[in-house]
Amino acid sequence: MKFIDYYKILGVAKTATEKEIKKAFRKLARKYHPDLNPNDKTAEKKFKEINEANEVLSNVENRKKYDKYGKDWQHGEQYEKAKQQQQSQRQYQSQSQQQSYGGQDFSDYFESMFGGARSSYSQGQRKYKGQDYNAKLHLDLKDVYTTQKQVITVNGAKVRLTIPAGIENGQVIKIKGKGEKGVNGGPNGDLYITFEINNDTQFKRDGNNLYATVSVDLYTAMLGGEITADTFNGKVKLKIAPETPSGTKVKLKGKGFPVYKKEDQFGDLIITYQIEIPTKLNDQEKALFEELQKLR
Repeated sequence: MKFIDYYKILGVAKTATEKEIKKAFRKLARKYHPDLNPNDKTAEKKFKEINEANEVLSNVENRKKYDKYGKDWQHGEQYEKAKQQQQSQRQYQSQSQQQSYGGQDFSDYFESMFGGARSSYSQGQRKYKGQDYNAKLHLDLKDVYTTQKQVITVNGAKVRLTIPAGIENGQVIKIKGKGEKGVNGGPNGDLYITFEINNDTQFKRDGNNLYATVSVDLYTAMLGGEITADTFNGKVKLKIAPETPSGTKVKLKGKGFPVYKKEDQFGDLIITYQIEIPTKLNDQEKALFEELQKLR
């Protein structure tokens, strides 16, 4: 397996911080994204390399293993277990059994365990589960308002997944068997996907509920009336009661965010009224307010 310098791919130093790695990844991902480079095989390959590098370096544990084991980082745990197992076997096996693998050193032992030419001894080895993969998927809030299907590339392999509506920022889902291939016939590792959801809407999300602030002009707030407000998937008309104070909250039931894996169930939308004070009054308006002040 050829060594791949993930630091070089992202254009960062080995001492780069998590923030610097994240920044470099986002910049390159935008540059080489397939949507911006249609039918460009070079860009597609580069995009895969960038994703692979980020999956390793953005994960603290994976980065430690990569820095320690290089190209064999995915087998780091198996490497250590094999080393411990070898030491134990050397202590307890008989001399004749020890001679069955000819006193090979640890590097040879590791090679035989992970698919090298010396297979006679590896036949009796334990089966090890493959390394788990960790990936991050960046989405916008509007993307997770409805269930959608996506294809992501993890270590050069395409993985199809269905993303249920209502998934949370920071939520992790496991896709069984989509990690590193098992060792000595062991089961494959799993794929863990962490969702990073960007919210650039006017709504604040808290679980299944959404929160928004809606401006109401002074005259409607004082005399009552009707306004139009945005919800996440459309507009609604709201009746304003006379003498509505600023900070008044109203709940629109079922107008919030979808409940994760609960079809046709939604949270609520809580709207806070913010009364707008008129500015740049003309002389007549000032006179009327002065008259009102005298009456009060």
